[in-house]
Amino acid sequence: MSKSVQSRLSQLPKVDGVLQRPELGAWAKSPLAAGKVRELVDETRLLVLEDESTIIPDAADLARMAHDELDKRFRSPLRRVLNGTGIIIHTNLGRAPISEAAIEAMNAVARGYSTLEYDLDRGRRGSRHNLVREHLLALTGAEDALVANNNASALLLALTALAKRKEVLVSRGQLVEIGGSFRIPDICRVSGAKLVEVGTTNRTRIGDYDKAISAKTGVLLRVHPSNFRVVGFTEEAQLDDLVKLGKKHNLPVVDDLGSGALANVSSVTRLPHEPLVSESVAAGADVVTFSGDKLLGGPQAGLAVGKSAYISKMRKHPLMRAVRPDKLTFAALTATLQQYLTADHVQELPIWRMFSLGVVELEAWLGPVFTDVTAAANDAGLEVEIGRSVSYAGGGSLPEEEMPSRALIFSGTQRRLKDFQDGLRLADVPLIGYLKDRRFHLDARTLSIESPDEITKLLIAGLEELS
Repeated sequence: MSKSVQSRLSQLPKVDGVLQRPELGAWAKSPLAAGKVRELVDETRLLVLEDESTIIPDAADLARMAHDELDKRFRSPLRRVLNGTGIIIHTNLGRAPISEAAIEAMNAVARGYSTLEYDLDRGRRGSRHNLVREHLLALTGAEDALVANNNASALLLALTALAKRKEVLVSRGQLVEIGGSFRIPDICRVSGAKLVEVGTTNRTRIGDYDKAISAKTGVLLRVHPSNFRVVGFTEEAQLDDLVKLGKKHNLPVVDDLGSGALANVSSVTRLPHEPLVSESVAAGADVVTFSGDKLLGGPQAGLAVGKSAYISKMRKHPLMRAVRPDKLTFAALTATLQQYLTADHVQELPIWRMFSLGVVELEAWLGPVFTDVTAAANDAGLEVEIGRSVSYAGGGSLPEEEMPSRALIFSGTQRRLKDFQDGLRLADVPLIGYLKDRRFHLDARTLSIESPDEITKLLIAGLEELS
Protein backbone atom coordinates (compact mmCIF):
# COMPACT_ATOMS: atom_id res chain seq x y z
CA MET A 1 0.00 0.00 0.00
CA SER A 2 1.47 3.33 -1.05
CA LYS A 3 2.02 6.14 1.42
CA SER A 4 -0.46 8.31 -0.47
CA VAL A 5 -3.17 5.68 -0.06
CA GLN A 6 -2.29 5.31 3.62
CA SER A 7 -2.53 9.07 3.96
CA ARG A 8 -5.93 9.07 2.32
CA LEU A 9 -7.22 6.27 4.55
CA SER A 10 -6.05 8.16 7.62
CA GLN A 11 -8.57 10.85 6.67
CA LEU A 12 -11.49 8.50 7.24
CA PRO A 13 -13.63 9.78 10.14
CA LYS A 14 -13.56 7.76 13.36
CA VAL A 15 -16.73 5.79 14.11
CA ASP A 16 -17.03 7.28 17.60
CA GLY A 17 -16.81 10.75 16.16
CA VAL A 18 -19.55 10.07 13.61
CA LEU A 19 -21.81 8.70 16.35
CA GLN A 20 -21.61 12.04 18.14
CA ARG A 21 -22.89 13.99 15.13
CA PRO A 22 -26.35 15.62 15.36
CA GLU A 23 -27.08 14.50 11.77
CA LEU A 24 -27.82 11.00 13.12
CA GLY A 25 -30.95 12.42 14.69
CA ALA A 26 -33.13 9.90 16.51
CA TRP A 27 -30.77 7.05 15.53
CA ALA A 28 -27.89 8.43 17.66
CA LYS A 29 -28.80 6.24 20.67
CA SER A 30 -29.63 3.14 18.66
CA PRO A 31 -27.17 0.22 18.68
CA LEU A 32 -27.92 -0.06 14.96
CA ALA A 33 -26.20 3.24 14.30
CA ALA A 34 -22.71 2.01 15.16
CA GLY A 35 -23.03 -0.97 12.84
CA LYS A 36 -24.30 1.17 9.98
CA VAL A 37 -21.52 3.76 10.42
CA ARG A 38 -18.84 1.02 10.47
CA GLU A 39 -20.40 -0.42 7.30
CA LEU A 40 -20.20 2.96 5.56
CA VAL A 41 -16.61 3.52 6.71
CA ASP A 42 -15.60 0.05 5.46
CA GLU A 43 -17.28 0.68 2.11
CA THR A 44 -15.42 3.97 1.75
CA ARG A 45 -12.12 2.29 2.67
CA LEU A 46 -12.59 -0.29 -0.09
CA LEU A 47 -13.39 2.43 -2.61
CA VAL A 48 -10.22 4.31 -1.71
CA LEU A 49 -8.15 1.14 -2.10
CA GLU A 50 -9.64 0.67 -5.56
CA ASP A 51 -9.39 4.32 -6.54
CA GLU A 52 -7.18 6.70 -4.61
CA SER A 53 -9.10 9.71 -5.93
CA THR A 54 -12.34 8.64 -4.25
CA ILE A 55 -13.91 11.51 -2.32
CA ILE A 56 -13.92 10.75 1.41
CA PRO A 57 -17.07 11.96 3.23
CA ASP A 58 -16.58 13.83 6.47
CA ALA A 59 -18.18 12.85 9.78
CA ALA A 60 -21.30 14.93 9.13
CA ASP A 61 -21.82 13.33 5.69
CA LEU A 62 -21.38 9.82 7.09
CA ALA A 63 -23.82 10.55 9.90
CA ARG A 64 -26.33 11.88 7.39
CA MET A 65 -25.88 8.82 5.16
CA ALA A 66 -26.32 6.46 8.12
CA HIS A 67 -29.47 8.33 9.18
CA ASP A 68 -30.99 8.16 5.70
CA GLU A 69 -30.21 4.47 5.20
CA LEU A 70 -31.58 3.48 8.61
CA ASP A 71 -34.70 5.56 7.99
CA LYS A 72 -35.21 3.91 4.62
CA ARG A 73 -34.72 0.40 6.02
CA PHE A 74 -36.96 0.77 9.05
CA ARG A 75 -39.55 3.25 7.90
CA SER A 76 -42.98 1.78 8.43
CA PRO A 77 -44.35 0.30 5.20
CA LEU A 78 -47.83 1.08 6.51
CA ARG A 79 -48.35 4.66 5.43
CA ARG A 80 -51.10 7.07 4.56
CA VAL A 81 -52.01 6.99 0.85
CA LEU A 82 -54.14 9.29 -1.29
CA ASN A 83 -56.49 7.17 -3.41
CA GLY A 84 -57.06 8.40 -6.96
CA THR A 85 -58.17 5.04 -8.35
CA GLY A 86 -61.92 5.61 -8.06
CA ILE A 87 -62.31 2.33 -6.12
CA ILE A 88 -64.01 3.36 -2.88
CA ILE A 89 -63.47 0.25 -0.73
CA HIS A 90 -59.96 -0.56 -1.98
CA THR A 91 -58.66 -3.75 -0.37
CA ASN A 92 -55.01 -3.00 -1.17
CA LEU A 93 -55.31 0.52 0.20
CA GLY A 94 -56.92 -0.40 3.53
CA ARG A 95 -60.59 -0.74 2.55
CA ALA A 96 -62.92 1.81 4.16
CA PRO A 97 -61.45 5.02 5.59
CA ILE A 98 -63.07 5.58 8.98
CA SER A 99 -64.85 8.69 10.22
CA GLU A 100 -63.38 11.51 12.29
CA ALA A 101 -65.55 10.43 15.22
CA ALA A 102 -64.07 6.92 15.02
CA ILE A 103 -60.55 8.35 14.92
CA GLU A 104 -61.24 10.52 17.96
CA ALA A 105 -62.69 7.54 19.83
CA MET A 106 -59.59 5.47 19.09
CA ASN A 107 -57.32 8.29 20.23
CA ALA A 108 -59.25 8.65 23.48
CA VAL A 109 -58.81 5.02 24.54
CA ALA A 110 -55.31 4.66 23.11
CA ARG A 111 -53.82 7.43 25.26
CA GLY A 112 -54.53 5.70 28.55
CA TYR A 113 -56.70 3.12 30.21
CA SER A 114 -60.25 2.31 29.18
CA THR A 115 -63.42 0.47 30.20
CA LEU A 116 -62.70 -2.38 27.79
CA GLU A 117 -63.64 -4.96 30.44
CA TYR A 118 -64.73 -2.82 33.37
CA ASP A 119 -68.32 -2.06 34.38
CA LEU A 120 -68.46 1.48 35.78
CA ASP A 121 -72.00 1.12 37.13
CA ARG A 122 -71.18 -1.98 39.16
CA GLY A 123 -67.56 -1.12 39.87
CA ARG A 124 -66.31 -4.54 38.83
CA ARG A 125 -65.16 -6.56 35.86
CA GLY A 126 -67.28 -6.19 32.75
CA SER A 127 -67.27 -7.77 29.28
CA ARG A 128 -66.08 -6.39 25.96
CA HIS A 129 -68.90 -8.38 24.36
CA ASN A 130 -71.38 -5.83 25.69
CA LEU A 131 -69.66 -2.75 24.25
CA VAL A 132 -71.60 -2.62 20.96
CA ARG A 133 -74.26 -5.22 21.60
CA GLU A 134 -77.11 -2.75 22.09
CA HIS A 135 -76.06 -0.78 19.02
CA LEU A 136 -76.18 -3.87 16.83
CA LEU A 137 -79.49 -5.10 18.23
CA ALA A 138 -81.10 -1.73 17.56
CA LEU A 139 -79.72 -1.53 14.02
CA THR A 140 -80.45 -5.11 12.93
CA GLY A 141 -83.39 -6.32 15.01
CA ALA A 142 -81.39 -9.33 16.17
CA GLU A 143 -81.65 -10.98 19.60
CA ASP A 144 -77.93 -11.06 20.25
CA ALA A 145 -74.60 -9.99 18.75
CA LEU A 146 -70.83 -10.39 19.02
CA VAL A 147 -67.73 -8.99 17.33
CA ALA A 148 -64.67 -10.84 16.00
CA ASN A 149 -61.58 -9.43 14.29
CA ASN A 150 -62.83 -9.93 10.71
CA ASN A 151 -65.67 -11.57 8.83
CA ALA A 152 -63.68 -14.70 8.02
CA SER A 153 -63.09 -15.28 11.73
CA ALA A 154 -66.77 -14.59 12.52
CA LEU A 155 -67.78 -17.26 10.00
CA LEU A 156 -65.06 -19.61 11.25
CA LEU A 157 -66.33 -19.14 14.81
CA ALA A 158 -69.91 -19.84 13.74
CA LEU A 159 -69.04 -23.05 11.91
CA THR A 160 -66.70 -24.24 14.67
CA ALA A 161 -69.21 -23.61 17.44
CA LEU A 162 -72.26 -24.90 15.59
CA ALA A 163 -71.05 -27.58 13.18
CA LYS A 164 -67.73 -29.10 14.30
CA ARG A 165 -67.63 -32.80 13.27
CA LYS A 166 -70.90 -32.21 11.44
CA GLU A 167 -71.84 -31.37 7.86
CA VAL A 168 -72.31 -27.88 6.45
CA LEU A 169 -74.58 -27.67 3.42
CA VAL A 170 -73.78 -24.92 0.90
CA SER A 171 -74.66 -24.27 -2.74
CA ARG A 172 -71.92 -24.99 -5.29
CA GLY A 173 -72.56 -21.52 -6.68
CA GLN A 174 -71.54 -19.98 -3.34
CA LEU A 175 -68.13 -21.60 -2.85
CA VAL A 176 -66.41 -18.26 -3.15
CA GLU A 177 -62.86 -17.15 -2.50
CA ILE A 178 -63.04 -14.29 -0.01
CA GLY A 179 -59.60 -12.93 -0.94
CA GLY A 180 -55.94 -13.78 -0.52
CA SER A 181 -56.72 -17.39 -1.53
CA PHE A 182 -58.92 -17.79 1.58
CA ARG A 183 -61.88 -19.84 0.44
CA ILE A 184 -65.15 -21.04 1.94
CA PRO A 185 -64.04 -24.70 1.72
CA ASP A 186 -60.88 -23.76 3.65
CA ILE A 187 -62.91 -22.15 6.43
CA CYS A 188 -65.11 -25.23 6.69
CA ARG A 189 -62.09 -27.51 6.85
CA VAL A 190 -60.38 -25.47 9.56
CA SER A 191 -63.61 -25.35 11.59
CA GLY A 192 -63.69 -29.14 11.77
CA ALA A 193 -66.92 -29.29 9.77
CA LYS A 194 -67.43 -31.29 6.60
CA LEU A 195 -68.47 -29.32 3.56
CA VAL A 196 -71.34 -30.82 1.56
CA GLU A 197 -71.98 -29.18 -1.81
CA VAL A 198 -75.55 -29.04 -3.07
CA GLY A 199 -77.03 -28.10 -6.42
CA THR A 200 -74.92 -26.88 -9.32
CA THR A 201 -72.83 -23.78 -9.97
CA ASN A 202 -75.67 -21.91 -11.64
CA ARG A 203 -78.82 -23.55 -10.25
CA THR A 204 -79.51 -24.64 -6.69
CA ARG A 205 -83.06 -25.23 -5.46
CA ILE A 206 -84.38 -25.65 -1.95
CA GLY A 207 -85.03 -29.30 -2.79
CA ASP A 208 -81.28 -29.83 -3.25
CA TYR A 209 -80.73 -28.86 0.38
CA ASP A 210 -83.64 -31.00 1.57
CA LYS A 211 -82.28 -34.10 -0.18
CA ALA A 212 -78.78 -33.58 1.25
CA ILE A 213 -79.87 -33.25 4.89
CA SER A 214 -78.86 -36.22 7.05
CA ALA A 215 -78.38 -37.07 10.71
CA LYS A 216 -74.87 -35.59 10.39
CA THR A 217 -75.99 -32.18 9.13
CA GLY A 218 -75.14 -29.31 11.47
CA VAL A 219 -75.66 -26.06 9.54
CA LEU A 220 -77.35 -24.74 6.41
CA LEU A 221 -75.01 -22.06 5.04
CA ARG A 222 -75.77 -19.29 2.60
CA VAL A 223 -72.84 -17.20 1.29
CA HIS A 224 -73.32 -13.86 -0.43
CA PRO A 225 -71.25 -13.94 -3.67
CA SER A 226 -69.76 -10.50 -2.85
CA ASN A 227 -67.15 -10.04 -5.57
CA PHE A 228 -68.62 -12.02 -8.45
CA ARG A 229 -71.91 -12.56 -10.20
CA VAL A 230 -73.47 -15.55 -11.91
CA VAL A 231 -75.77 -14.48 -14.75
CA GLY A 232 -77.92 -16.19 -17.34
CA PHE A 233 -79.63 -19.52 -16.61
CA THR A 234 -79.50 -19.25 -12.80
CA GLU A 235 -81.51 -20.06 -9.70
CA GLU A 236 -80.79 -19.84 -5.99
CA ALA A 237 -82.78 -20.98 -2.98
CA GLN A 238 -84.25 -18.00 -1.16
CA LEU A 239 -83.28 -17.28 2.42
CA ASP A 240 -86.82 -17.55 3.77
CA ASP A 241 -87.12 -21.02 2.21
CA LEU A 242 -83.81 -22.03 3.84
CA VAL A 243 -85.11 -20.78 7.16
CA LYS A 244 -88.30 -22.84 6.80
CA LEU A 245 -86.22 -25.91 5.94
CA GLY A 246 -83.94 -25.26 8.90
CA LYS A 247 -86.90 -25.08 11.27
CA LYS A 248 -88.35 -28.26 9.81
CA HIS A 249 -85.14 -30.17 10.60
CA ASN A 250 -84.12 -28.13 13.67
CA LEU A 251 -80.97 -26.86 11.93
CA PRO A 252 -79.48 -23.36 12.22
CA VAL A 253 -79.19 -21.23 9.09
CA VAL A 254 -76.01 -19.16 8.86
CA ASP A 255 -76.09 -16.28 6.37
CA ASP A 256 -72.65 -14.88 5.47
CA LEU A 257 -73.37 -11.46 3.97
CA GLY A 258 -69.78 -10.23 3.86
CA SER A 259 -70.40 -6.67 2.73
CA GLY A 260 -71.98 -5.40 5.93
CA ALA A 261 -74.73 -3.11 4.64
CA LEU A 262 -76.64 -1.57 7.56
CA ALA A 263 -78.36 1.01 5.35
CA ASN A 264 -79.48 1.02 1.74
CA VAL A 265 -76.65 2.40 -0.42
CA SER A 266 -79.04 2.80 -3.35
CA SER A 267 -80.71 5.62 -1.39
CA VAL A 268 -77.75 7.91 -2.14
CA THR A 269 -76.48 6.58 -5.47
CA ARG A 270 -77.67 4.70 -8.54
CA LEU A 271 -76.08 1.46 -7.38
CA PRO A 272 -78.47 -1.50 -6.99
CA HIS A 273 -79.75 -2.64 -3.63
CA GLU A 274 -77.27 -4.59 -1.54
CA PRO A 275 -78.75 -7.13 0.95
CA LEU A 276 -79.14 -5.55 4.38
CA VAL A 277 -78.22 -7.28 7.62
CA SER A 278 -81.65 -6.37 9.02
CA GLU A 279 -83.32 -8.10 6.06
CA SER A 280 -81.51 -11.37 6.80
CA VAL A 281 -82.45 -11.11 10.48
CA ALA A 282 -86.09 -10.39 9.57
CA ALA A 283 -86.11 -13.39 7.22
CA GLY A 284 -85.23 -15.58 10.20
CA ALA A 285 -81.54 -16.39 9.70
CA ASP A 286 -80.18 -17.79 12.95
CA VAL A 287 -76.71 -16.24 12.51
CA VAL A 288 -75.75 -13.42 10.13
CA THR A 289 -72.06 -12.58 9.69
CA PHE A 290 -70.70 -9.45 7.99
CA SER A 291 -67.73 -7.10 7.77
CA GLY A 292 -67.09 -3.86 9.59
CA ASP A 293 -64.75 -2.34 7.00
CA LYS A 294 -66.76 -2.72 3.81
CA LEU A 295 -70.14 -1.06 3.27
CA LEU A 296 -70.50 -0.52 7.00
CA GLY A 297 -67.62 1.98 6.71
CA GLY A 298 -65.89 1.20 9.99
CA PRO A 299 -62.76 -0.59 11.21
CA GLN A 300 -61.80 -4.13 10.27
CA ALA A 301 -64.12 -6.38 12.22
CA GLY A 302 -66.33 -9.39 11.79
CA LEU A 303 -69.81 -9.04 13.26
CA ALA A 304 -72.30 -11.80 14.01
CA VAL A 305 -75.92 -11.16 14.92
CA GLY A 306 -78.87 -13.48 15.28
CA LYS A 307 -80.68 -15.78 17.70
CA SER A 308 -79.44 -15.76 21.30
CA ALA A 309 -79.12 -19.55 21.49
CA TYR A 310 -76.56 -19.63 18.69
CA ILE A 311 -74.73 -16.35 19.30
CA SER A 312 -74.33 -17.33 22.97
CA LYS A 313 -72.85 -20.66 21.94
CA MET A 314 -70.36 -18.86 19.70
CA ARG A 315 -69.46 -16.38 22.44
CA LYS A 316 -68.73 -19.18 24.94
CA HIS A 317 -66.56 -21.16 22.51
CA PRO A 318 -62.80 -21.13 23.31
CA LEU A 319 -62.07 -19.83 19.80
CA MET A 320 -63.84 -16.57 20.70
CA ARG A 321 -60.88 -15.48 22.80
CA ALA A 322 -58.53 -16.00 19.86
CA VAL A 323 -60.58 -13.88 17.46
CA ARG A 324 -61.86 -11.10 19.73
CA PRO A 325 -60.92 -7.51 18.77
CA ASP A 326 -58.96 -5.02 20.87
CA LYS A 327 -60.00 -1.71 22.44
CA LEU A 328 -59.13 0.34 19.33
CA THR A 329 -61.45 -1.69 17.13
CA PHE A 330 -64.28 -1.46 19.63
CA ALA A 331 -63.78 2.29 20.00
CA ALA A 332 -63.93 2.91 16.24
CA LEU A 333 -66.80 0.48 15.76
CA THR A 334 -68.86 2.05 18.54
CA ALA A 335 -68.46 5.52 17.04
CA THR A 336 -69.36 4.22 13.57
CA LEU A 337 -72.49 2.42 14.75
CA GLN A 338 -73.50 5.52 16.69
CA GLN A 339 -73.53 7.45 13.42
CA TYR A 340 -76.00 4.97 11.96
CA LEU A 341 -78.19 5.22 15.05
CA THR A 342 -78.32 9.02 14.75
CA ALA A 343 -78.77 8.88 10.96
CA ASP A 344 -75.51 10.81 10.46
CA HIS A 345 -73.80 8.10 8.41
CA VAL A 346 -74.28 9.72 4.98
CA GLN A 347 -72.60 12.95 6.09
CA GLU A 348 -70.04 11.54 8.52
CA LEU A 349 -68.80 8.23 7.07
CA PRO A 350 -66.27 8.78 4.25
CA ILE A 351 -67.49 5.91 2.06
CA TRP A 352 -71.08 7.18 2.21
CA ARG A 353 -69.96 10.70 1.33
CA MET A 354 -68.09 9.32 -1.67
CA PHE A 355 -71.10 7.24 -2.74
CA SER A 356 -73.40 10.25 -2.55
CA LEU A 357 -71.40 12.72 -4.68
CA GLY A 358 -72.75 13.56 -8.15
CA VAL A 359 -70.63 14.49 -11.17
CA VAL A 360 -71.43 18.21 -10.78
CA GLU A 361 -70.01 18.15 -7.25
CA LEU A 362 -66.97 16.18 -8.40
CA GLU A 363 -66.29 18.71 -11.17
CA ALA A 364 -66.57 21.54 -8.66
CA TRP A 365 -64.08 19.79 -6.34
CA LEU A 366 -61.62 19.27 -9.21
CA GLY A 367 -61.92 22.80 -10.61
CA PRO A 368 -59.38 24.60 -8.37
CA VAL A 369 -56.91 21.71 -8.62
CA PHE A 370 -57.10 21.76 -12.42
CA THR A 371 -56.59 25.53 -12.54
CA ASP A 372 -53.56 25.42 -10.25
CA VAL A 373 -51.73 22.52 -11.92
CA THR A 374 -52.30 23.37 -15.60
CA ALA A 375 -49.23 25.57 -15.99
CA ALA A 376 -46.96 23.08 -14.21
CA ALA A 377 -48.31 20.28 -16.40
CA ASN A 378 -47.59 22.23 -19.58
CA ASP A 379 -44.05 23.00 -18.35
CA ALA A 380 -43.55 19.28 -17.81
CA GLY A 381 -44.67 18.46 -21.36
CA LEU A 382 -48.11 17.14 -20.33
CA GLU A 383 -51.67 18.25 -21.00
CA VAL A 384 -54.34 18.05 -18.32
CA GLU A 385 -58.14 18.12 -18.41
CA ILE A 386 -61.17 17.26 -16.33
CA GLY A 387 -62.72 14.25 -18.01
CA ARG A 388 -65.14 11.41 -17.52
CA SER A 389 -64.17 8.38 -15.47
CA VAL A 390 -65.81 5.43 -13.74
CA SER A 391 -65.82 4.64 -10.03
CA TYR A 392 -66.50 1.31 -8.33
CA ALA A 393 -67.65 0.28 -4.86
CA GLY A 394 -64.85 -2.30 -4.57
CA GLY A 395 -63.95 -4.40 -1.54
CA GLY A 396 -66.02 -7.41 -2.53
CA SER A 397 -69.24 -5.38 -2.74
CA LEU A 398 -71.50 -4.68 -5.73
CA PRO A 399 -69.25 -6.35 -8.34
CA GLU A 400 -68.92 -4.59 -11.70
CA GLU A 401 -71.41 -1.88 -10.71
CA GLU A 402 -70.18 1.44 -12.12
CA MET A 403 -70.69 5.00 -10.94
CA PRO A 404 -70.13 7.88 -13.36
CA SER A 405 -67.31 10.05 -12.06
CA ARG A 406 -64.84 12.74 -13.02
CA ALA A 407 -61.06 12.63 -13.03
CA LEU A 408 -58.05 14.80 -13.59
CA ILE A 409 -56.62 13.26 -16.78
CA PHE A 410 -53.05 13.81 -17.95
CA SER A 411 -51.94 13.21 -21.53
CA GLY A 412 -48.43 13.00 -23.00
CA THR A 413 -45.81 10.46 -24.00
CA GLN A 414 -46.13 7.12 -22.27
CA ARG A 415 -42.66 7.47 -20.81
CA ARG A 416 -43.43 10.81 -19.17
CA LEU A 417 -46.79 9.62 -17.90
CA LYS A 418 -45.18 6.52 -16.38
CA ASP A 419 -42.46 8.64 -14.75
CA PHE A 420 -45.15 10.98 -13.40
CA GLN A 421 -47.18 8.06 -12.03
CA ASP A 422 -44.09 6.52 -10.41
CA GLY A 423 -43.03 9.83 -8.89
CA LEU A 424 -46.42 10.36 -7.28
CA ARG A 425 -46.46 6.80 -5.95
CA LEU A 426 -42.99 7.20 -4.38
CA ALA A 427 -43.66 10.60 -2.81
CA ASP A 428 -43.57 11.05 0.97
CA VAL A 429 -47.36 10.99 0.84
CA PRO A 430 -48.08 8.57 -2.03
CA LEU A 431 -50.75 9.55 -4.53
CA ILE A 432 -52.09 6.54 -6.45
CA GLY A 433 -53.75 6.83 -9.85
CA TYR A 434 -54.01 4.60 -12.92
CA LEU A 435 -53.09 4.51 -16.59
CA LYS A 436 -55.94 3.88 -19.03
CA ASP A 437 -56.20 4.47 -22.77
CA ARG A 438 -52.65 5.86 -22.73
CA ARG A 439 -53.61 8.58 -20.23
CA PHE A 440 -53.04 8.97 -16.49
CA HIS A 441 -56.19 9.30 -14.36
CA LEU A 442 -56.80 10.61 -10.83
CA ASP A 443 -60.43 10.00 -9.90
CA ALA A 444 -62.12 12.77 -7.91
CA ARG A 445 -64.60 10.51 -6.11
CA THR A 446 -61.97 8.83 -3.96
CA LEU A 447 -59.84 11.96 -3.68
CA SER A 448 -62.78 14.09 -2.52
CA ILE A 449 -62.27 13.16 1.14
CA GLU A 450 -58.83 14.83 1.00
CA SER A 451 -57.76 18.46 0.95
CA PRO A 452 -57.64 19.90 -2.61
CA ASP A 453 -54.68 22.03 -1.57
CA GLU A 454 -52.69 18.96 -0.56
CA ILE A 455 -53.45 17.24 -3.85
CA THR A 456 -52.41 20.38 -5.75
CA LYS A 457 -49.07 20.64 -3.93
CA LEU A 458 -48.26 16.98 -4.54
CA LEU A 459 -49.13 17.25 -8.23
CA ILE A 460 -47.08 20.40 -8.76
CA ALA A 461 -44.09 18.82 -6.97
CA GLY A 462 -44.40 15.71 -9.15
CA LEU A 463 -44.68 17.77 -12.32
CA GLU A 464 -41.67 19.88 -11.40
CA GLU A 465 -39.64 16.69 -11.05
CA LEU A 466 -40.44 15.97 -14.71
CA SER A 467 -39.50 19.46 -15.94
